[in-house]
Amino acid sequence: MNELLSISELSIAFDSGAPVVNDLSFSLGHGETLALVGESGSGKSVTALSILRLLDERHARFPTGQVLYQGENLLTAPIKRLRQIRGQQISMIFQEPMTSLNPLHTVEKQISETLALHKGLRAQQAKVRCIELLELVGIDDAEQRLDSYPHQLSGGQKQRVMIAMALANEPDLLIADEPTTALDVTVQKQVLELLRDLQQSMGMAILLITHDLSIVRRYADRVIVMENGQLVETADTNTLFQSPQHPYTQKLLDAEPPATPTPAREQTAELLSVRELNVRFATRKSLFGKTLESFHAVKNVSFSLRHGQTLGIVGESGSGKTTIGHALLKLTNSDGGILFKGHALDNLNQKQFRPFRRMVQIVFQDPFGSLSPRMSIAEIVGEGLLVHEPGNPDTHEQKVINALKDVGLDPAVRHRYPHEFSGGQRQRIAIARALVLQPELIILDEPTSALDRTVQKQVIQLLGDLQTRYGLSYIFISHDLAVVRALSHQLLVLKKGEIVEYGPANELFERPATEYTQELLSAAFFYQSA
Repeated sequence: MNELLSISELSIAFDSGAPVVNDLSFSLGHGETLALVGESGSGKSVTALSILRLLDERHARFPTGQVLYQGENLLTAPIKRLRQIRGQQISMIFQEPMTSLNPLHTVEKQISETLALHKGLRAQQAKVRCIELLELVGIDDAEQRLDSYPHQLSGGQKQRVMIAMALANEPDLLIADEPTTALDVTVQKQVLELLRDLQQSMGMAILLITHDLSIVRRYADRVIVMENGQLVETADTNTLFQSPQHPYTQKLLDAEPPATPTPAREQTAELLSVRELNVRFATRKSLFGKTLESFHAVKNVSFSLRHGQTLGIVGESGSGKTTIGHALLKLTNSDGGILFKGHALDNLNQKQFRPFRRMVQIVFQDPFGSLSPRMSIAEIVGEGLLVHEPGNPDTHEQKVINALKDVGLDPAVRHRYPHEFSGGQRQRIAIARALVLQPELIILDEPTSALDRTVQKQVIQLLGDLQTRYGLSYIFISHDLAVVRALSHQLLVLKKGEIVEYGPANELFERPATEYTQELLSAAFFYQSA
């Protein structure tokens, strides 16, 4: 193999701590796709950032090893030389495009910057090239998008802009760090197919970093598996998936969500009934605050949910999934009928609705963002008790302890803070916070989207166990149809705020009636057909 990149015996440490990556060695050839996989904390992203020396060198150090790019050691290269290589010969797509794109600069300015720096293109030349790049990555109305700011783009569009920036100078090596995390399945498929097409036309190599093995199976030529900073197994993709040798690799491959949910309770009463739900957002107001124009986000949506069952709500970004959840909790104004245990909620004000809040709880998509960093776990989990059950602190503490036990956490951790926990542990804390009030309905808004598959499987099993034990009902909002299939008894498919299909989940997964649902399922399980 003609080596483009060669890493030998690389160790990475921070300050005076022990190495987080130990004696890592691998190589990458011209035009090859090499996948670097493992759970969070395995050292994948740290390794990728080290190639271009993007780690904070005030704290990061390299006790051993070399990173050879076409025979040149990048770890000892002067900064001036690194700046020549970055973006021109080696480019990188970062995991979160919203934090990687400058919110104060337009799309044109951000792409033009790298063209001016490495190619010396002037304004008009750079603009023409920007339009070419945006068209190349599948952005509609490319010329009109030049003046857009990142917040005006969807998740898929922002990721495509990141790809356009990375490909602007036709690099020899593209490092893609979780390039499709949190994207809709249809957009995810488009992005990955785009990268493969561009790779073939440009002949570039790709270092693909991901925790999603189904993507690896479809797109990678070879795979490196990392655990706790060490390489535990490497093989070509077919060999690795057909006969994994290391127990850790076997555990990763066994972490796919189950194909069916926990059996639903039969003959249970109706808990929630929603009729003709509509949500509109004002897009233009008069000087006196009167709405002149509005966006119709949810259009005449109706559904019901029984005790002890799960309703999955799926659809692409902007379909209205999260908006429905917020409307049920009165976090967003809405019109239409909402009956909960026979009580009409739609006309209640916030004060009248407060008693129902303990019965309807929500778990948000980003547990780190929804957990206050200044509060201990005991304070976070017990906060709802102070509002709904003011009284004996000893009783509150025992309920917090019980809730933490229910989600599989040691109650001794209740005096620690959110930053001391992993993503999966933080999600368990968020579930405990919802559970402590003993609700009857929990709205789960993308609760597993940013978690490793192994952690996802643990959370799915936990939610199923809690549902069986306490008879909980769930509304599960997600774009990950494999996870939805593992939890849902009923399925609601949305497109642009309207219902496309609604019915028993097993029937919709096996026999989707509409073209849109067929497209979603095809994109979601596309990788498994490789």
